[in-house]
Amino acid sequence: MENVFVLLIMITIGAIIGGFTNSLAIKMLFRPYVPVYIGKWRVPFTPGLIPKRRGELADQLGKMVVTHLLTPEGIRKKLMNASFVREMTNWAQEEVRTLLTSEQTIQGLATEQIELDDVRKRLEDKTCQFIDQRVERFLDQIRDQKLADVIPDNYLTKADELVPKAAELICERGVQYFSSTEGKEKLSEMIDRFLHGRGTLGNMVSMFLGNDRLVDKVQPEVIKLLEDRSTQQTIEQLLQKEWAKVKEMKVSAIEQKINKEEVISFLKTKVITEVPIFEWIEEPFSKWTSPYQKTIIEDWVPKGIELLKEVLSGRLEDMMKKIHLDDVVKEQVEAFSVERLEDMVLSISRREFKMITYLGALLGGSIGFIQGLLVLFI
Repeated sequence: MENVFVLLIMITIGAIIGGFTNSLAIKMLFRPYVPVYIGKWRVPFTPGLIPKRRGELADQLGKMVVTHLLTPEGIRKKLMNASFVREMTNWAQEEVRTLLTSEQTIQGLATEQIELDDVRKRLEDKTCQFIDQRVERFLDQIRDQKLADVIPDNYLTKADELVPKAAELICERGVQYFSSTEGKEKLSEMIDRFLHGRGTLGNMVSMFLGNDRLVDKVQPEVIKLLEDRSTQQTIEQLLQKEWAKVKEMKVSAIEQKINKEEVISFLKTKVITEVPIFEWIEEPFSKWTSPYQKTIIEDWVPKGIELLKEVLSGRLEDMMKKIHLDDVVKEQVEAFSVERLEDMVLSISRREFKMITYLGALLGGSIGFIQGLLVLFI
């Protein structure tokens, strides 16, 4: 009976030692969290293994994530997966549909998301500033050039072709005008002023012929003159000469003859009043997008997802290098508290750690049993 008692004592002591040492080893993975000192002497095995090697662990985790987990090949494979693309397209379409059919405005969205007020005024100011800069830059480049060197050849050709048409149009409009009652009255006034300016001779001619009779004689001649081909040719030649002079003028000379500020102001006004985007800023999405909703949702969104997929797939390596994902993981792990890490690991592997403790007790008890047998036989 005494031998059995000794054997049980040996088994119990071995089991306690084995379970305790395994339990202690598990706790020493995390604890203590900080070094423990007695005076200037640091107690061995403090801090625990994971707190002590946190930097190395973070570095290795970062490399492991980049090398084996989040690899360009794996992400590219996911991006090319038809099911993933379909899910992303459906999600994007729903999000876009919700936005386009909402009563939200661009101004309201900007105010809520980025706290930006007066979007329209800001956009108008930026547009005006852009026009000023572009016009001034353009003029700086062409001021010393001739107008003919600035205008594209196809526009110059069209302008040259318009000169004969302009001469013909002038003659046609002249005939129409002087054939009308208004034109005849104007011609009568011109004749009256002409004769009045000739003094006595003019009064005598006006008295003997009468103004109405003189107009009746002059009007057909004026119309005949305008209908004559030679008149049209003369006007055409004059216009050609003037147009040739204009083409040879430098842009700086033309700039001096016009009011540049008025031209730029007119251009700004036209852009702001004619481009609808300035009105859209203060209107609900549902109002100004209604004609385009189907096209945007069914055509543009899938094409946008496809384009985004191609762009990301082709630039994954460069993007991941620029992101420095391994450094991101390393920084996150280093910033992770050891207490939280311990709680997280234990919550996942508590059962396994208990089994390791029990295994230590089992092994310690087995060793104690063997030692007891050896003691009894020896």
